[in-house]
Amino acid sequence: MTLALRAMTQLAAWPDLSEARPSCGTGRALRSARDEIVHFHSEHEVDLHLTARAIRRYEDHLRGASAVRMVPGSRWVTIRLEVDSDIHLLLTLVSVALQSHQAWPVPGDPAPAGCNEHRGASLPRTILSGS
Repeated sequence: MTLALRAMTQLAAWPDLSEARPSCGTGRALRSARDEIVHFHSEHEVDLHLTARAIRRYEDHLRGASAVRMVPGSRWVTIRLEVDSDIHLLLTLVSVALQSHQAWPVPGDPAPAGCNEHRGASLPRTILSGS
C-alpha cells in the first residue's frame, strides 16, 4: 500500500471529512462540510488547503519541513509523501486545516484559488533539504 493510500484511508475515516471529486480534476479529494481540504494527486503528492491565516501562523514551520512545498500566493501547500513521518505531518496539517476552515472567512483572507497541481513540479526531498 502506498503512503498516499495509507494517508487517504486514515483521513477518510475522520468524521469531519468525506470523499469528493477534486475541483482540479486530478486524483482523489477529501472535503469538510465547507471546503475541499486535501487532494491526493499521485502516490507521493498531496495538496492541502489551508487558510491564509493558518499559513501565516505556521509559515516558519511549513518552510522548515522538507516534505512541504509552498507556492507564493497559494493557500494550498504540497506535501511530498516519501516516509512514514510525512503521513504524520499530513495528518497534523489536516487537523490544522479543519480548525482554520471552521473560522473562515476571516476579514482580509482572499477567496481560494485552485490547488497547486498545475502550478509547477514539486522538488525532490534531497533538493528541498539542500542534501
